[in-house]
Amino acid sequence: MNSIIEKSLLKSMSYQEYRDLIKQLANKNGTTGFDKNEALVGYTKLNERRMKRWDKTLKLNEQAIEATQNLQDHVTWLVITESWCGDAAHILPVINKLANQNENIDLKIVLRDENEDLMNMFLTNGTRSIPKLIMINDKTEEVTDIYGPRPSTATKKVNDYKAKHGKLTPEFKEELQRWYNQDKGKGTIDDLTKMLCEVEPTICQ
Repeated sequence: MNSIIEKSLLKSMSYQEYRDLIKQLANKNGTTGFDKNEALVGYTKLNERRMKRWDKTLKLNEQAIEATQNLQDHVTWLVITESWCGDAAHILPVINKLANQNENIDLKIVLRDENEDLMNMFLTNGTRSIPKLIMINDKTEEVTDIYGPRPSTATKKVNDYKAKHGKLTPEFKEELQRWYNQDKGKGTIDDLTKMLCEVEPTICQ
């Protein structure tokens, strides 16, 4: 396994530990990351509420459950994120819900700013965009796939808007959050189910 990934895994936390951290930070007006400005503190508080809601209400479809439960290989799903990241607040609960379907999946979470070398290995068009899910086969120690920072449908919306307007406006970011709420995790569920089937086609036959 790449030494940078190994070092990051040593500093990783479970999903429950991450949720506990966000709750603690939200209660104390804090945030993860090197930048502790007021806006990011506000996003952390908002994301605590978002994740709490999705942890309770998120539903997986039968295809996603079957594909995940049929996964035979022992794998590590390593997610790079920060507490203030709005996309992560919608996506991480989906990843966790899927990981809980199979004891062969070990979900680990690390913070972007504390793992700069790892983040630089998995840039998105040259940017340090999060969340980023790194799928690792524990036997071969190879990265089998990468996911993020957004579901494919949301990525298209973002790219189309940037192409037309040059940058993302606050109004568009609010629109994107409404899309996540209406989507109810379906985009992420479908994307990850497809990825699992591509990595190990026999689980979807």
